[in-house]
Amino acid sequence: MDILFEEQVIQLKKSLEKLLSPKRYEHSLSVAYLAASIAMCYEHVDEKAALIAGILHDCAKYLSDKEILKECEKYQLPISQTEKKSPFLLHGKLGAYYAKHKYRIQDPQILSAITYHTTGKPDMTMLEKIIFLADYLELFRTQETSPPLSVLRSMVFRDINQTTYLVLKNTIEYLQSKKGEIDQTTVATLQFYKNLVNS
Repeated sequence: MDILFEEQVIQLKKSLEKLLSPKRYEHSLSVAYLAASIAMCYEHVDEKAALIAGILHDCAKYLSDKEILKECEKYQLPISQTEKKSPFLLHGKLGAYYAKHKYRIQDPQILSAITYHTTGKPDMTMLEKIIFLADYLELFRTQETSPPLSVLRSMVFRDINQTTYLVLKNTIEYLQSKKGEIDQTTVATLQFYKNLVNS
């Protein structure tokens, strides 16, 4: 048993439980456990890194939009025009900053997975895809999707690129229906995975 890893997980959970709402905390744990499970199904993916990234992916989500924007400006994190209009999109970037400077996570793959878990990005690493998908597919999620969540949850263990494409497609269609802000990184990511699965 890896005692150091176990202690790290315990401490991270204790810290986040004090900061996050009960619902957000349970979501974070659900994402972490699903992420680790997905990682176990694919070669050369560190399931421990997936667990840590899952636990911390929303570590900045306890702040209001105004506070997130202020923190990003304080730490000179890049802010797009879309993010200025919808500051909640910045919680990934700020979360990665907190993960590194507050929780002492040095693994660049974990930090990148936290950064892009909301928008995605073209040609994601396996860990980035896993956190992106686990955030969308975890057990407490109930959104309507096509195909249904139950199908996507099964598919993610067999074909991660197809699942990524379908989740991105659902996400953009939902935002369009609500006339919400759509980050151009997400648009580019959808096109990348559409091309990939159709090639």
